[in-house]
Amino acid sequence: MTVVTTERLILRDWTDDPADLARIYDIYSRPEITRWLGAAPGLPLTDPSEAIDRLRIWQDRNAADGGRYGTWAIEVRETGQVAGTVLLKPLPGRDAAVRTEDIETGWHLHPDSRGHGYATEAARALMAREFAAGTSEIYAVVSPGNEPSMAVCRRLGMEHVGRRTEWYGGEELETFVRAAPTA
Repeated sequence: MTVVTTERLILRDWTDDPADLARIYDIYSRPEITRWLGAAPGLPLTDPSEAIDRLRIWQDRNAADGGRYGTWAIEVRETGQVAGTVLLKPLPGRDAAVRTEDIETGWHLHPDSRGHGYATEAARALMAREFAAGTSEIYAVVSPGNEPSMAVCRRLGMEHVGRRTEWYGGEELETFVRAAPTA
């Protein structure tokens, strides 16, 4: 299912199609990506068969949200290649299990898709949709040292509010926030 489209991108559900599962494995088996995902158990993936488990985690986590929140594939319209993942979801709290009222956006791009503005374009589109639904502010939380992701936050017009520990089991994360545009 397509969630959002932009000039260059289709944000859609990840599927159990072999090409999607291969791309999930290719992205989430890479230490250069997963090292920034500290609170994500089961990463990096070590066997291609684990991609279906990752897909099911994403599907189950947001099954009751009616498509409002999720973890989606970023597909490049021109090539059909999946560049990576974009997400929009309630942040998990200090216990890492209970969802908070705080909404997070995030992205994980394959190295072959970096430097094209895909993360910024995808997150911007999801943020606009979420602000239109009435959310007053959206967060991005970034592992300290992940300068490329912090640069995306800045391009999105997000304000750095320091390191905070109230989400993801108390992990210390660089926190960015953007308030909904005013009319």
